Amino acid sequence: MITSNKKYRVCHAITVLACELLASTALMTSLVSAEETSQGLLPPVEDSAIRSFLLIDQLEHTTTRLTDGDNNADALRFNTVGWIGGDYNRLWYYTEGTKVYDGKLEDVDVQLLYGRLIAPFWDIQAGLRYSKPLTDGPSRSHAVLGVQGLAPYRFEVQAATFLSERGDISARAELEYELLLTQRWILQPRLAINYAIQEVKNQGIGRGLNDLELGLRLRYEIKREIAPYVGVSWQSRYGGTADFARDRGEDVNGWSLVTGLRLWF
Repeated sequence: MITSNKKYRVCHAITVLACELLASTALMTSLVSAEETSQGLLPPVEDSAIRSFLLIDQLEHTTTRLTDGDNNADALRFNTVGWIGGDYNRLWYYTEGTKVYDGKLEDVDVQLLYGRLIAPFWDIQAGLRYSKPLTDGPSRSHAVLGVQGLAPYRFEVQAATFLSERGDISARAELEYELLLTQRWILQPRLAINYAIQEVKNQGIGRGLNDLELGLRLRYEIKREIAPYVGVSWQSRYGGTADFARDRGEDVNGWSLVTGLRLWF
């Protein structure tokens, strides 16, 4: 009987030790896997599910009344981006424009692009673009080739080259960053640059660097989907683009104050 009890105790101890070893091994495996994932992003698992996303990044009132600008230049500005598709293939769409309250819609830009995931958080994009920079100028259609993604240190990047129906080549690059001050207060700096190879006079576009815009917006996320914001924006035109703006009686650079709402669905 004593021998049976000893055997039972030995077997019980071995079983407990084996269970502890298995549990420790499983824990170490999960920790190593988590560390490897944090150091090098694993490729996404291809999913056949179709999803959609829409971000109204800017829906704002802009004014230069308090910055010694044109008192009649108050405007409503919008900038949206969205997509529909799966993990690897998506249909992207971008819209942008400005509506002066006592004028017509200007700086219109609409893009419809096919995007293919080429690396974690990076898409290569190709498609079509419609643009109308001036209210009294002609519109243009373009072929588009670009990239969109998340650079190191979480900089959001969008860059594209455009070829118009008349052979004019231009390019645009945007860079954004989100600085979390708290869980709800977020500061967003933004840089946008436009460049053209050829002059397109009837669209007010000069050769070389056209314009540069710097923005800084502070938003409060009531929910992640709803965030009012305030901010400032500085824009400057250069070269032939600045000359065309002067001919139209417009300022070539200046500050504006913005208040708006950011929404996503």
